[in-house]
Amino acid sequence: MKLPDNRIRNVTLRQLQIFSVAAQHLNFARASEDLHLTQPAVWMQVKQLEDLVGLPLFEKIGRKLYLTSAGDEMRQTAATILAEIRRTEERIALLAGGRGGTIALAVVSTGKYFVPRLLALFRQQEPEVQVNLTVANRDQLVQMLARNEVDLCVMGRPPAELDTVAEVFAPHPHVVIASPEHPLARQRGVTAQQLANETLLLREPGSGSRTVMEGYFAAHRIEPRHTMMLGSSETIKQAVMANMGLAFISLHTLALELRTGDIALVDVPGTPLMRDWHVVRLSNKKLSPSAEALNGFIVEHAGPWLETTFDPWLKKPNGA
Repeated sequence: MKLPDNRIRNVTLRQLQIFSVAAQHLNFARASEDLHLTQPAVWMQVKQLEDLVGLPLFEKIGRKLYLTSAGDEMRQTAATILAEIRRTEERIALLAGGRGGTIALAVVSTGKYFVPRLLALFRQQEPEVQVNLTVANRDQLVQMLARNEVDLCVMGRPPAELDTVAEVFAPHPHVVIASPEHPLARQRGVTAQQLANETLLLREPGSGSRTVMEGYFAAHRIEPRHTMMLGSSETIKQAVMANMGLAFISLHTLALELRTGDIALVDVPGTPLMRDWHVVRLSNKKLSPSAEALNGFIVEHAGPWLETTFDPWLKKPNGA
């Protein structure tokens, strides 16, 4: 198909915004919900954009929607243009005498248990700033960074495959948890071999908590006998409460369950296993003043808040 001469110059920002959301979800129904539009309205805008581009942007294989090569190229272009528009809004807001605009923040799924509280504190200082928060797994966050779809990411390990700036803002303790009814929940000095004999509940390969667990057993030269992979930290917590097994998990996911006594910390010498939280951005990313302010706020305030909230549990035997 021949590309229409210069017609792509007639693309509108609205078409790019709608296409960008549709490309993110690869699902027109979810895109229409996010955009508060009907599915026909979303499809019409995408179809008009395809007419201007001269090539299909999506293709359906089976029941799943995929981006075509032209669609992937257009997604990258849309991300760049929309990001520049956001930065322009920020600069104009500053010229008008105030700080405002929109920040795109992505958080690894473990961070969803505390980042919203930090954002509430940040908004008290910067009420004019809008923060669009996305929660995803680590692989998805790395892809979003690579595509320049977000300003900042909160995650554990910075991606080695990307050129990024990563600032440590807090220690990230990982602990072993059990149902309070489990025998090991009441025992002191549980060994690595005892843990390896239990059913261990774990996340997908590459996730932070699974990497911590694998590193622990590798250091002890022990192979766990029974494992069960579950799709989220929330599912793992529910399975632990049902006494289906033990789990290595971020302490920062457990505020509610430790307060209610639904989950116990297992007393394992050498735990908690410490990692770090990072706030990450592409090294060539030009942050808006608002994004710079949020980055600084996280680095300054997140660590003390997490320490005050969670450290007391590390001083209690078996989480009692």
